[in-house]
Amino acid sequence: MLAARLYGARDVRVERVPLPVPATGETLVRLRAISVCGSDLHYYRDGHIGDSQASAPLVLGHELSGEVADGGQLVAIDPNISCEACERCREGNPNLCPRVRFAGTPPTDGGLREYLSWPTHLLHPLPAGMTPEMGALLEPLGVAIHAIDLARVRLADTVAVLGTGTIGLLCVRLAALSGAVRIYATDLMPARLNAARAFGAHAAIDPSAVDPVRAIVDATGGQGVDVVIECAGAPDTPDHAMRVVRPGGTVVLVGIPSNDRTGFPASQARRKGVTIKLARRMKHAYPRAIALARAGLVDLPQLVTHRFPLAQAAFAFAALDRDQTIVKALIEV
Repeated sequence: MLAARLYGARDVRVERVPLPVPATGETLVRLRAISVCGSDLHYYRDGHIGDSQASAPLVLGHELSGEVADGGQLVAIDPNISCEACERCREGNPNLCPRVRFAGTPPTDGGLREYLSWPTHLLHPLPAGMTPEMGALLEPLGVAIHAIDLARVRLADTVAVLGTGTIGLLCVRLAALSGAVRIYATDLMPARLNAARAFGAHAAIDPSAVDPVRAIVDATGGQGVDVVIECAGAPDTPDHAMRVVRPGGTVVLVGIPSNDRTGFPASQARRKGVTIKLARRMKHAYPRAIALARAGLVDLPQLVTHRFPLAQAAFAFAALDRDQTIVKALIEV
């Protein structure tokens, strides 16, 4: 079968590898759609994310859907294999499992290949009418659900989403569904700002054109917003978050900084009494994500701007690295 494997920074090779053999408790799945996450791009650009060094070769990809090889049932694939036995797992936090294995994260190969064997209980059947594309995008929707859960967005809240990649865009949409009356989004890419407006942002701000802190603070009459969801992972966005949140507000840090450091002035956050939460992946969010997509409350296909076949995976990553018009890329198998 074909697999796209990362051998080092900016070195993706599509090559033939053996077909996987399911172990006990696993099912063979024929992959159909893999959407490319920002963390995949981190590994592509740098060969690592923070202290997680890519083993070579590594198959990237954790936003996955496919068909069960025996029967053809379309499924979304939860990439998080937790141990299910530790205290974290037993208390309902599989995303915090110390023994977790995660698709596309060293040393566990992900889904940029034609087939994979995966634990059967992590395969979520998709209802009729849901496409492989939608199935793959349930994973980032689940991450956004977890971020919104942490933020506890309430009716009539004001919200700022800093960074509108896929997770940020979905947070904009979920904040609107949660009853936020004003949503401010920031990003450097015009294509993402346009998408943020389409997903429900009332104001889309380009930090290279205006001071985003001043723009948001002024728009809220000097009060700041109730909730900030930071999805950029940029050096300055955690600082922006502390400056635009109101006293007593909440900041959720979702973005992954490339240098593994997050910083902001402690005095400002402390004097405001800010509640700061850090999001890691998601919990058991797939049933809720499927319900939202099935009801048409979140338009997942609207995210996808570019599609590539698996054989062109190296070209796809190179395009993502340089082309700022790409909001979300999908690899089709």
